[in-house]
Amino acid sequence: MKDYIFNIHDVVLLMTAAECLLLSIFQQVLPIRERNYGLLLTAFLLIVATASACTLILWNDQFEVAPLFGQRLLPYFLFAALMLKGPAIYLYVSSLTQQNLRLEWRHALHLVPALLLMLSIFAFDLSSDDLRRIAIDSPGFPELAVELVWDLATAVPLAYAIAAVLSLHRYRGELEDEYSHFSTTELHWLNILTYGVLISWGWTLAVHVLAKYSSVETADLLGIADNYVTFILINAFFAYSLSYAHQLLVTQPQQSREPSGEEPSESAINKVRQAMETEKLYLKKNLNLEQFSNRLELPAKEVSAVINKHFGTNFFEFINSYRVEEAKALLADPGKAEMTVLDVLLESGFNSKSAFHRFFSRLAGMSPTEYRRQALGKNSVAA
Repeated sequence: MKDYIFNIHDVVLLMTAAECLLLSIFQQVLPIRERNYGLLLTAFLLIVATASACTLILWNDQFEVAPLFGQRLLPYFLFAALMLKGPAIYLYVSSLTQQNLRLEWRHALHLVPALLLMLSIFAFDLSSDDLRRIAIDSPGFPELAVELVWDLATAVPLAYAIAAVLSLHRYRGELEDEYSHFSTTELHWLNILTYGVLISWGWTLAVHVLAKYSSVETADLLGIADNYVTFILINAFFAYSLSYAHQLLVTQPQQSREPSGEEPSESAINKVRQAMETEKLYLKKNLNLEQFSNRLELPAKEVSAVINKHFGTNFFEFINSYRVEEAKALLADPGKAEMTVLDVLLESGFNSKSAFHRFFSRLAGMSPTEYRRQALGKNSVAA
């Protein structure tokens, strides 16, 4: 008679661990790029592999390992992985959105929560049976210690997931401060994946809290769903790394573009206004703050201060509002009636249909075609 070691849910954990290992190896043989997000993705995959394998060993009674590892060392590996997956995903997202992010000694601070939890496990001499609540030598304080380590292992990763989501919101603002055009596709998918992590780890925390007030069967059923979500997410992150990650635009370090507290000078304001109204620099496609500042021979900080403080907007909105006005002039010109809408958007500095139609409709209150019809109609009546 054959005994089954794994059920379908255990197989998902096993597949997650195995696939994470394979993907981490594959990630390292990919061509080396300028940014090191590949290394951080590899770290995240290895951490998830460790967490999945340790979870399988902890909760599968038929999975036999050496007693020393199974009882004493397993808690350290499991909770180190659970505590480090948060910093790993946060640093991965940061490496995608920050120019030339390099791991420095200050990043070692992200190890502190994991190290403190390891010290707690050592101090209370917690074993795997303690974590499973099979045999706690004495009630009271050791039992509270078990609750504490599980609480921290679910709450800390969620805090990092929230930080990753907030960093993406900040990144979009930085793009609008530095670029006149950027593709939203890569950012959109990264948002979906990061929110997926946030929802998954939020679910983990919710199940952990619910388990304290519900039956074991209910908690197990809800907790198992998280394993399936994890399996989907690690594949999605790897696919994203291959397809989209290298296409994300990087932003300058905050200190190099942060406007100073001083009010911009009149000369700087006049230079910016002249560049837009006389030189029409906004007609240059894919114009960014650095290029714009170089043409004006002004520091990027000063130009940013003029746009933010004097004109009350960001670089993205500032440049594209002028482009919309240029497009309106072209659409309303009877001599340009033979130009297609595509010709108009390219002539006015846009290089994306979606961006042009979105901006034009928002600022003009109607589509470009409708604007042209009304403008040319008025011109014919006036004539």
